[in-house]
Amino acid sequence: MNGIATGTADTGQALAPAIRQGAPLDVRPRLLGALLDDSVRRFGRRAAIDFMGRVTRWGELGVAVDRAAAGLQSLGVVKGTRVALCLPNTPYYPILFFATLKAGGIVVNVNPLYVERELHHLIADSGAEIIVTCDLAEIQARVLKVAGETKLRHVVSCPIADALPFAKRLGYKLVKRREIGRAPRDARHLYFRELMAHGASPTPVAVAPDEVAVLQYTGGTTGVPKAAMLSHANLVSNADAMVAHVGGEAAEQDRVLGVLPLFHVFALTNVLTFSARTGAEMILLPRFELKPLLATLKRTRPTYFPAVPTIYNALANLPAGERPDLSAIKVCISGGAPLPIEVRHAFEQGTHAKLVEGYGLSEASPIITCNPFEGVNKEGSAGLPFPGTTIEIRDREQPTRIVATGEKGEICARGPQVMAGYWHKPAETEAVFADGALRTGDVGYLDADGYLFIVDRIKDMILCGGYNVYPRVIEEALYEHPEVAEAVVIGVADRYRGQAPKAFVTLTPGATATADGLRDFLRDKISKIELPREVEIRESLPKTLIGKLSKKELVEEEAARAARSGDNGGAAGEPR
Repeated sequence: MNGIATGTADTGQALAPAIRQGAPLDVRPRLLGALLDDSVRRFGRRAAIDFMGRVTRWGELGVAVDRAAAGLQSLGVVKGTRVALCLPNTPYYPILFFATLKAGGIVVNVNPLYVERELHHLIADSGAEIIVTCDLAEIQARVLKVAGETKLRHVVSCPIADALPFAKRLGYKLVKRREIGRAPRDARHLYFRELMAHGASPTPVAVAPDEVAVLQYTGGTTGVPKAAMLSHANLVSNADAMVAHVGGEAAEQDRVLGVLPLFHVFALTNVLTFSARTGAEMILLPRFELKPLLATLKRTRPTYFPAVPTIYNALANLPAGERPDLSAIKVCISGGAPLPIEVRHAFEQGTHAKLVEGYGLSEASPIITCNPFEGVNKEGSAGLPFPGTTIEIRDREQPTRIVATGEKGEICARGPQVMAGYWHKPAETEAVFADGALRTGDVGYLDADGYLFIVDRIKDMILCGGYNVYPRVIEEALYEHPEVAEAVVIGVADRYRGQAPKAFVTLTPGATATADGLRDFLRDKISKIELPREVEIRESLPKTLIGKLSKKELVEEEAARAARSGDNGGAAGEPR
């Protein structure tokens, strides 16, 4: 979750230290399973999951979780056993997530679209012994191949069709039959229905709230992904803070739209644990597709809609007659990537919805700041510290020093949601803390009112002839152009300056803007050193599964292109 600002606040408090605490939070460490059990007890007949029109109630979910936990224990899951969940959004994910924890295991979240190399790393690094996946042939085939190369003892396949309403199930089996995979029939491989046939309830396991519940791997856009060790208490406290932030539990049941994948830490809290904490209904979509999303919004009328900027941008760019009326939604929560001001304005004007921006990271379960739902929603800001959270701005070169209010520095956080460290990586763990505060790797500042403004990621910073250039400054300027739909800026090799910015953009339908025209557009909006050496217009830009614009592929493309041509960059400031 990211907010971006391009300037420094004139606060009039130059000597005040840049520290701000969120509202007090009643921290009651407890197990994630306790959230589920409480909702099952309180809201057993309420809808818990709506998946493509098939509804599962909280009481039914509780029964399914207990049966799945007993099944996992029959496969040898004991306290500390790592169970990898490689699943899209279906009812299987909530069931297996809570079942793993009730059996005493640790959930390892895995992106189903990972290639074999990435999947192999996560399985080997986590030491997962069991993996649960779906029966989509493309995903299942990768999992089965990696299973044969690692120490995985069991592979559990979950049929997508079985999670659908009856009519859709029949249609799916007919239309998608070539996309349905088949697992080997042996002791190592089993289907979900077989897992559920081993008993009605698990054997209780003694687990403490401060013990690891989830291994949440960082994105890996730079270097090898690391697993943040998130405890039960970490995740429960962030769910508690979310409840406090929205003003407490609603008198009527909330409905949370889950278009973001639950294996991603943003949806893990904003959809899964928040719903388990409050008895809300999770409206799950297996992936982001515009037409199904529009139909689901109309059919289910959710009250909360967490998403990433690219999804809000897609809705804002629809023709006027096709934009959904979202005025009944309490709030839309943007995270996972920076929210351009222009996207926020276009979305709110086109849909009549309120859109606020928050900020967080995997290592903090993930939320550390968010704009208030009621009150001042400052433009370009990532909001105020979350309840129970302290934000500190520290000197990038001397992280033991806290800078002054309004001064840029590295954003650091303290709170009950902050991880204990990285899985089996003590050196990396030590490096990511400064005086006990979590270092986010992002540059930002606090204004006089305590709002956080983010400038950019330290790792994304481009060093141009000794000057620090932040890609988000350039991206924000590009979004001011009415024909720019999406923008990404990366650093590329430059013979004269060492690095230079290069911009990649997509245009709105029917646009006529040119690369040279876009560079000219930027000349009075950013400094000469920030002016991209080149602007490349593309039909589409790479995105992660949650719809976040991804720089990794573009960086790799540019590096490969330079290696093939033997080119190490053009002259300073102008396109080659």
